[in-house]
Amino acid sequence: MTAPPPTRILLADDHALVRRGVRLILDGEPDLTVVAEAGDGAEAVARARAEPVDLAVLDIAMPRMTGLQAARELSRLRPDLRILILTMYDNEQYFFEALKAGASGYVLKSVADRDLVEACRAAVRDEPFIYPGAVTTLIRSYLERARQGEPLPARAITEREEEILKLVAEGHTSQEIADLLFISIKTVERHRANLLQKLGLRDRLELTRYAIRAGLIEP
Repeated sequence: MTAPPPTRILLADDHALVRRGVRLILDGEPDLTVVAEAGDGAEAVARARAEPVDLAVLDIAMPRMTGLQAARELSRLRPDLRILILTMYDNEQYFFEALKAGASGYVLKSVADRDLVEACRAAVRDEPFIYPGAVTTLIRSYLERARQGEPLPARAITEREEEILKLVAEGHTSQEIADLLFISIKTVERHRANLLQKLGLRDRLELTRYAIRAGLIEP
């Protein structure tokens, strides 16, 4: 009986060294193969649209479009595509955002050599993967919230506002943001004003600090 073809993986991370290391891990397995790479979320979406891939492994903090933003877009464009989030952040909020964005797993870079292959195989089987250390924390946090009658944390800003916040923090002008997102400058300015009001911030510098804390850009 012939073995099924290997799972075709798209790997997205803005650090070439990280991509090389992760690729070595994945390509070392007979049932997994990296067929495409991307340096940011927007490029990842473009590659996934253009090439036959089965699984996308996305870093969270990337330029232009984060891994979470790319995951949301890919879930809409390619509902059949499996998605894993690869991250440095051991953060409960990101974990829930990743699941809401359509990811089936969340792998910490610090233990990628241990967990990533297993997470890829779980995703292909359409099973969720939670890195072992997160399970206790998540259950404890969930039970604590349930005891206090609290809901899960809501998103502070909309997906479009998040896109604009990221681009503002990266130093793009309103005109550049309008061109990148195919919207008018007036719309960009309105979203920007809404962001400042919603988040209680005063200027671009404070928006940038917020974007770093939210993991939208790296410091």
